[in-house]
Amino acid sequence: MQNKITKEDMRSLAPAIVRVGVSVVFIWFGYQQLIDASSWTVLVPSWVTSFSGTNAVSFIYLNGIFEVVFGICLLLGLFTKTVGFLLALHMLHITYLVGYNDVGVRDFGLSLSTIAVFLHGADSWCVDKYLTKVNLPSARHL
Repeated sequence: MQNKITKEDMRSLAPAIVRVGVSVVFIWFGYQQLIDASSWTVLVPSWVTSFSGTNAVSFIYLNGIFEVVFGICLLLGLFTKTVGFLLALHMLHITYLVGYNDVGVRDFGLSLSTIAVFLHGADSWCVDKYLTKVNLPSARHL
């Protein structure tokens, strides 16, 4: 006898699918920045380099590392709420900088998706859920 997949089973997958989809976007863009940072420097506002004291290429490398590391954490579901919050702020800032155009509208959708991941927190496929089940002290705040 086959087990039927219920609507509730499918509904419970939705947060994980959004989390994985958003994380892949961050990992891909971060990786692209790391393999060809100079192509991304045109997107760095001049105030960022003057304020931070770093050059645009260094800033792109730092941003790429941030997006890859936090994207992997989100993919795994590790510190999901914290990472979701930081990536949502990051994405909202990018959306603001890009402005109202086709790319900005896409980025706005990604921002809202990342906010949804933050608001939902750990789904049933997250490492966070496993850590909570084994009752590790560091997992209680997740």
